[in-house]
Formats: sequence, structure tokens, C-alpha cells
Amino acid sequence: MHQLPCTSEALVVRTAFSADGAWDALRTALYSPSRDGFLANVALVDGRRYEALTPEQALDLLPAEYQHPLLVLADSVAFASAELPLLVVGLRGERGRCVRVVAAKLWSIENTLSEANMDFEEFVDAVGDDGFFRGF
Repeated sequence: MHQLPCTSEALVVRTAFSADGAWDALRTALYSPSRDGFLANVALVDGRRYEALTPEQALDLLPAEYQHPLLVLADSVAFASAELPLLVVGLRGERGRCVRVVAAKLWSIENTLSEANMDFEEFVDAVGDDGFFRGF
């Protein structure tokens, strides 16, 4: 597989390709500000070479220079729900720990972790009964 790009933004890597409409909906959700005007600082990666990429494989494909505290996978689970629950992979602390975050709330975890205002674990602890983080 090809190495992921090195950006200052959090990478959102598309790993499922059966639902183009869902990818379009995800892009809209990520580039639409919250009620308070917050946006996730992300760079989208849309390439079939990353199809079915697992979190473990993604960790191996990150460049050493990638400094963002998280990586996001837009996988088949995300595209199976209208809320688009993305798989967020933590890169600090317990590297590789994952949490599902609905697309509309990705800004919350991305902004907070980028500023080091909270720990990844606090988001993991705040997931709903269905395993998705929807905010505090």
C-alpha cells in the first residue's frame, strides 16, 4: 500500500467505496460549521488504494512527520448509517485506540485534541449506548 500523505490537518481516509452518495454527505457534514461555527480541520483522502484499510494498517502507513493527534477512517460502518459514525484512531497516549464519532461532531474531538485541552480517553468514556460519540 501507499504511504498516507503528511498534512497538518487530521486525515480522513475513505476506506469504503460502495456508497458515493454517503461520501458526498460526509464531505458536506465535515465542511459545514456547527451551530457555534466550529469546523474540523481535516484533509480528505479519497483513493481506492486505501480500500478496506484497517486501523492497524493505517498506523503503518502514516509518515513519521505526521504530527496530528488523530487519524480518521471513513469505513463501511460509517457509510451504513445516516449519522456517518467515523472511526477515529488516537495517535497519542494509547496509540491505536479507537472511538466512533458521528461526522457532525468530529470537530469536537479534532479541535479539542489538537489544542491538547482533553485526552482521547475522555471521548472514549463519553460514547453513547450504541458506541458512538455525539458530544458532551
